[in-house]
Amino acid sequence: QEGSLCAQHCLNNLLQGEYFSPVELSSIAHQLDEEERMRMAEGGITSEDYRTFLQQPSGNMDDSGFFSIQVISNALKVWGLELILFNSPEYQRLRIDPINERSFICNYKEHWFTVRKLGKQWFNLNSLLTGPELISDTYLALFLAQLQQEGYSIFVVKGDLPDCEADQLLQMIRVQQMHRPKLIGEELAQLKEQRVQKTDLERALEANDGSGMLDDDEEDLRRALALSRQEIDMEDEEADLRRAIQLSMQGSSRNTSQDMPQTLGTHLTSEELRKRREAYFEKQEQQQQDPPGQISCPCERPTTSSGALGSDLAGDAMSEEDMLQAAVTMSLETVRNDLKTEGKQ
Repeated sequence: QEGSLCAQHCLNNLLQGEYFSPVELSSIAHQLDEEERMRMAEGGITSEDYRTFLQQPSGNMDDSGFFSIQVISNALKVWGLELILFNSPEYQRLRIDPINERSFICNYKEHWFTVRKLGKQWFNLNSLLTGPELISDTYLALFLAQLQQEGYSIFVVKGDLPDCEADQLLQMIRVQQMHRPKLIGEELAQLKEQRVQKTDLERALEANDGSGMLDDDEEDLRRALALSRQEIDMEDEEADLRRAIQLSMQGSSRNTSQDMPQTLGTHLTSEELRKRREAYFEKQEQQQQDPPGQISCPCERPTTSSGALGSDLAGDAMSEEDMLQAAVTMSLETVRNDLKTEGKQ
C-alpha cells in the first residue's frame, strides 16, 4: 500500500487491474461535494446551515488519501456494480450463504480492503498484507463474523465483475498456502530487527579481530582455568603446615638443597614424609637434652683413628640432616606442582 490510498487499492484489487488512480477518485469526490453543496444551497445561500457546510472540510476525501463509501460506490457504478450492506435487515432476510457471493468490501474507520473469490477459492486482498491470504470455504463465514465483531462494516458487491487473468487461471487449478502473509508493519519490523542483529554480530566479530565468536570448547576451557585458580588459592591446612616447615628449614638447607639430585624425595608419600619429619625433630630434641661435656668441640677432636671415625660419623650425620631437609623441601615442591597440575586439568 502507498500512503493512505487504501480505497484506491481496494477497488483495484476487487477489479484486478489499475482501473482507478487517486486523481480519478478525487474527481469523483469533488463531484459529490458539489452535489451536496447544491442541495444545501436550496435552503438559501444566506442560511446558517449553508455557511456552516462551506466551512466544514469535505466528507468524501481528505489530504491523507481517504475516500468515503459514496466515492467507492460511485466508482463501481461505472462497472455496473452495486454495494449492499451485508448485515442490513433486507439482505439478512435473503439468507444467502456468503460462499455463494463473489466479493465483499470491508471498512473499519478509514481503512478499506477487498475479499474476493478467484476461481474456486476465496482470498483476503488486504493491501496492508505482504500478499493475498487464502481463506477456506468453511472459514469464510467465521472470518466475516469476526470482522463484524471487530467493528467492520461489510458490503456485498453485486453485479458481474470484469474478467481477469487470475480468475481464469484459478478456475483450472487450486492453490495451497504454506505460510500466511504478515502485515507490512510486521515485515518491516522483522527486517529492521535482522539488520540490528547483523550489525551486532559484525561488531562482535570485529572485537574478536575477525576470529569469530568463541566456541563451546574454548568457553569451557576458560571456565576450567578459572576454577583451577580458585582451587589453588584455597589451600588446606596441611599445605599451610608444610609451607611453614619449609620456611623454617630454608635457612640451613638452601645451599645444600641446590646441590642435591632432583630425584630425592620425588617418590616420598605423605606418610613417609611425616615419619621422617618426626624422626628429625626427635633427633633435635635428643641433641638439646645431652650434657655439654659430651659434645666435643671440633677443634679439640683427637687425631686418632677413633677420632677420625667419630668425625666421619658426625659428617655422615650432618649429611643425613641436610638430605632430610632437602627431601622435605623437594617433597613440598612436588606436592605444590601436583596441585597446580590438577588445577590446570
